[in-house]
Amino acid sequence: MVGLGWDVNAFDSGADFDLDAAAFMIGENGKCPTEKEFDFYGNLEHGSGAVKHMGDNLTGEGDGDDEQIEVDLSKIPANVHKIAFTVTIYDSDVRRQNFGQVSNAFIRIVDEITNTELIRYDLGEDFSIETAVVVGEIYRYNGEWKFNAIGSGFQGGLAALCGHYGIEVA
Repeated sequence: MVGLGWDVNAFDSGADFDLDAAAFMIGENGKCPTEKEFDFYGNLEHGSGAVKHMGDNLTGEGDGDDEQIEVDLSKIPANVHKIAFTVTIYDSDVRRQNFGQVSNAFIRIVDEITNTELIRYDLGEDFSIETAVVVGEIYRYNGEWKFNAIGSGFQGGLAALCGHYGIEVA
């Protein structure tokens, strides 16, 4: 299970912060084979059952994970070489929001069978103008799955990430 959490700084813009987790299932060429390999609040489950988004949290209120994505590594199709986990700010341009206004953001990977937190990556507050962040990825290496913390920011929100991974957006 990939968990994502966040809090909003006290000096926020007045509008709710809606951060959205997403997973991009990526082929060898660094792009999603089709738009069906993009799992987010509008496409909650991949056809293989390998990736399931557990639903959209609109405010980030409360402790713990605000959004979760379940991954079954045994079901990931052979043409998928890595899965990138991202977080974006919904409607960031209209609401004039960016990751500089978000605190305590993290991604963590939990073994659901043992309920053990395997990896936790705190985003920090280094993103002053970015509206999308690739937080980490799991990838195949010599027949095993590995995790890589990324922390790469983008301007342009979800549309910028989709373009990066080869998904056309309207």
